[in-house]
Amino acid sequence: MDRVALDQLARDDLIALLLAQQARIAELERRLGLNSRNSGKPPSSDGRKKPPRVSSLRQPSGKPTGGQPGHPGTTLRRTETPDATIDHYPAVCTGCGEPLSAATAMDQVARQVFDLPEPKPLLVTEHRAHGCRCGACGAQTRAAFPAGLSAPVQYGPRIGAIVLYLLHYQLLPEKRLARLMADLFGVTLAAATIARISRDCATRYAGFVDVVRDLVAAAAVRHMDETGFRIGGRTQWLHIASTLWLTFYRVSPRRGSLLANVVGIVVHDHWKPYYTMSGVLHALCNAHHLRELKALVEIEKEDWAKLAKVPSAQPMECQMRHAACSACCAGPAMPATWRGRKACR
Repeated sequence: MDRVALDQLARDDLIALLLAQQARIAELERRLGLNSRNSGKPPSSDGRKKPPRVSSLRQPSGKPTGGQPGHPGTTLRRTETPDATIDHYPAVCTGCGEPLSAATAMDQVARQVFDLPEPKPLLVTEHRAHGCRCGACGAQTRAAFPAGLSAPVQYGPRIGAIVLYLLHYQLLPEKRLARLMADLFGVTLAAATIARISRDCATRYAGFVDVVRDLVAAAAVRHMDETGFRIGGRTQWLHIASTLWLTFYRVSPRRGSLLANVVGIVVHDHWKPYYTMSGVLHALCNAHHLRELKALVEIEKEDWAKLAKVPSAQPMECQMRHAACSACCAGPAMPATWRGRKACR
């Protein structure tokens, strides 16, 4: 709007325009202050202006760091059956300098060293399928190779298991994984070989994936989330649904492609499409609540948010204080713009 148009506005219209612009500026400034630690934004959105590392969102307990009384400790303990023993004997007497030998030993003090064994060359097992001629009819019959032996030379299941563990659990890139296998075991693996091992495993466990999906969908409580990533130059979405013991992963080109046939309670981050799921109860992620409260404290300087962070960080106390907390959050201490506002986005 130019100056001429502003001159033609009435006083009330100018005031309304100014208030609208102030609200817009405040909202834009608030957005500039949001990051992955005080909102639901992913860390990848922080860019080069990453916020400084801060302490955990958990409230201080007042207890010293480290193991607490009653916590079972773990330490390295000696074994009564060592794999190897090395005896050390003094060469000369410290009293008179006379030579000493094992025959003069009286006692010993032992110390144990736990270490990895030296890497060994690959164990090569040759399978020979013999052909035998029948003495009755003269026909020749050859033995069958064990299941899985389909090539003249191939890697065994242990190598495949290590590759899958390092690739999918430890998340090593293919090149670094190939280098590690070469350095430690002398195994030369091409990227295509690693990919084939992964595909073969996925094929074998196709039924297992279906079982996990059905168990997670039918569980009393499951957590759901999604994140975007690139495959072949296109954005895809990795959806997860997890219980205490199981996690179901699914890749879809659509972010809103949610798991079907879900019953019970769904814990999520307040993303609106989750509310389109029928026949479920919704529980909201407290980690997102704490980040939103952190934004209210840091950006909007709201004192009530400091009080709300305590029950949010302590679910048991939150249940006991629910009535009091609800009354507090509905009172005049909370700004009118935040009453009924969703904590997570």
